[in-house]
Amino acid sequence: MRKKAVKDIERLSEILSECLDADKGKIYERLTKTTSSEVTIKKHIDKEKIDKLLTYSDFISGVYYSRDNTRVYPYGEFLSQVLGFTSTDGKGQSGLELYYDDLLKGKDGEILYETDIVGIEIEGSSASYIPAVDGLNIKLTIDYGVQQVAEAAVKEAYTVTGAKSVKCVVMDPSSGAIRAMAIAPSFDLNNVPRDDTESLLKLSRNTIVSDVYEPGSTFKIFTATADIAEFYKGNPKAFSTSKIFNSSRYRYIDGTRVKCWSDHKNGKHAALNLEGALKNSCNPIFVDIACSLGKNTMYKYINMFGFGETTGIDFTGEAHGMLMPESAVKNVDIARIGFGQSVAVTPIQLAAAVSSAVNGGYYYKPYFLSEVYSPDGKTVEIKNPTIVRKTVDKKVSATISYMLESVAKDGGAKNAYIEGYKIAGKTGTAQKFENGKIASGKYVSSFIGFFPSDAPKYLVLFIVDEPYGQYYGSTVAAPYAKEIFNGIINLKNVKPYE
Repeated sequence: MRKKAVKDIERLSEILSECLDADKGKIYERLTKTTSSEVTIKKHIDKEKIDKLLTYSDFISGVYYSRDNTRVYPYGEFLSQVLGFTSTDGKGQSGLELYYDDLLKGKDGEILYETDIVGIEIEGSSASYIPAVDGLNIKLTIDYGVQQVAEAAVKEAYTVTGAKSVKCVVMDPSSGAIRAMAIAPSFDLNNVPRDDTESLLKLSRNTIVSDVYEPGSTFKIFTATADIAEFYKGNPKAFSTSKIFNSSRYRYIDGTRVKCWSDHKNGKHAALNLEGALKNSCNPIFVDIACSLGKNTMYKYINMFGFGETTGIDFTGEAHGMLMPESAVKNVDIARIGFGQSVAVTPIQLAAAVSSAVNGGYYYKPYFLSEVYSPDGKTVEIKNPTIVRKTVDKKVSATISYMLESVAKDGGAKNAYIEGYKIAGKTGTAQKFENGKIASGKYVSSFIGFFPSDAPKYLVLFIVDEPYGQYYGSTVAAPYAKEIFNGIINLKNVKPYE
């Protein structure tokens, strides 16, 4: 509204209040007290209300309106923490809406016309029109069917386990393309809780990218991979894959006792080689490996697999993870890192790192954007996979993949295994820390796996944060990952191996 063009502020305030369901007093106050030449009375008004306002044409001089567009999300909660949302003005505020706002938003049009000193258009003057430019369209790497499967599993796990949250990412290890990403609880993108900032921040946060957690036993994949790689290189501090480790439950590192999760009674965890250590997730064996290799070698692989740095995924707010400076690491620290304590990662870091370990040794940057095209459907840009670096040799990758298939087939991850489909994987159960202390009864239960093990196309990371009751990754996370594997097999009509 151009205030100086208003003839009767009192009467206009009444009309606007009636037609727009707005407070008359507040309208009058804005019109009389503001020093601005233009005043916005209300945004996002129904067409019916504008039509009613126009019936008072003799009394609404100085009042102008313009049509606007509202982003509509036809699938509601679907992919909500990934897509994100826009402001009421259509500007991206979170998720991919924010990250790719410059591509999506286009350019506003303009109408230029002549007015007198009080803002009234001069009769007979000509106006010029600068048309708006539509934004570009983007295509994501997300597979709609796989996303549906992942979201169904995440919602089921959230309900059944009574967890604080549940999250899942499905990635193509051979390219870094994200096929699905789901988090519960979620929210409807068409009904964003803008008036409840706390709830909005909590529900819209993509914790797969932005939050860290202690990975627990899933991190043993990298300790094992480092050992295999160094053994093949001839490092005398590395252990052979056939080495039989000490079956004691305890290791003493600089006076600190480190124990296994198992009590080792009745022959448990006895006579284990590296494959057996992964199957049984035996902490002391990974302490032996990490301490033998030493912090310099361990950190070489930790850094090589991208921990302590962002993956570079095309998303806002990515965290670096938490990794102690190598210079500050003590023997007991490297011992704990060996089995997944004293280090914190983001889920997307872990997914990218495991992908590299099992895909032949190539670290791909995870990504969402597949293609950019114009409003008329013409391709503007195609995004190709980005290889960041080579990590391990193909032989090393094949060895750890074979071992992880064994873990899924008849080890701790067997609840995710599907006969005939070369499923591989590892579970993790990590205690949570709060205020520098172990939080009693609070765990992060997880599973990370992939198939087919000899040429992986789908990797699934499933995380259950603070489940109620049962908390082992093998019983809490692995079964839901199996649901996702089964869903993918059915969707893609994947035939079993002979």
